[in-house]
Amino acid sequence: MSETKVRIGTRGSALALAQAHETRDRLAAATGRSPDLFEIVVIKTSGDRILDRPLSEVGGKGLFTKEIEEALLDRSIDLAVHSSKDMPTVLPDGLEITAFLPREDVRDAFLSKRAKSLADLPAGAVVGTSSLRRRAMVRRLRPDLEVVEFRGNVQSRLRKLEEGVADATLLANAGLRRLGLETEIASLIATEDFLPAVGQGAICIESRADDEVTRALVGLIHHADTATALTLERAFLRVLDGSCRTPIAGLARAQRATGRSDGLIPPPAGPRRHRCDSRGADVPRRWNRSRRHQSAPVWPDRTKDRAPPPAS
Repeated sequence: MSETKVRIGTRGSALALAQAHETRDRLAAATGRSPDLFEIVVIKTSGDRILDRPLSEVGGKGLFTKEIEEALLDRSIDLAVHSSKDMPTVLPDGLEITAFLPREDVRDAFLSKRAKSLADLPAGAVVGTSSLRRRAMVRRLRPDLEVVEFRGNVQSRLRKLEEGVADATLLANAGLRRLGLETEIASLIATEDFLPAVGQGAICIESRADDEVTRALVGLIHHADTATALTLERAFLRVLDGSCRTPIAGLARAQRATGRSDGLIPPPAGPRRHRCDSRGADVPRRWNRSRRHQSAPVWPDRTKDRAPPPAS
């Protein structure tokens, strides 16, 4: 792209901007170019505007990507930075996920002024969350707690907690770390007890499928193991038609050619837990053979979110 500015599209929340700046800084370091040659373009999405209703009632994950993807398609921006857990499993024609950054800690963090952990909360305490997954898993572990709707960005949720709207809340540890808010965390919840959302802790980059220049650029910062894990997780979600209307959790771990996936469908759709250990190209076949949700389609042979191989 010579010295032309690269336009990076992002939402305007503090967390989204932190992720966009991390991407910009990685690109600048990888190319030796000044960070000033990477322009961050803030785009307000439907999900940022609608704060009075649960996402499951107004359109789901696509609410946080629609306007950004429109900007990609009309060439107002060159690439988009997203939280991977906000991404629908089916992307608009002409767009692809072309890179993943190294994944952060995937665990959920427990935040409270009253208790050190979910187990320590007294019966009848109020837990605030907008996530159907977290609602289902809190009720599975602590059916004696009350769970209420808790929309808003990280800062507004922390403010609601301070104001006593709820006794506790749950947020992604990765997001809190990226914002420098680790001191707000009372404890971290082990993934064995509380599986994360699909894609939690991972930043992804989306660009136009026909833009080979941008594909090569983001390939410089692409993290192959994260891509392998996220491909597993997103395929699991796609097989089960997961969205903001379904409380599905999933976590895959990958190292080189080896992948392990762990999925959970909490009540009322379950509970069902699935595990699959696979290697390289054997992953899709092994997953399809191990899955129990037989009414769902099999793992797609070709997904639109396949990331490029690491740069040599």
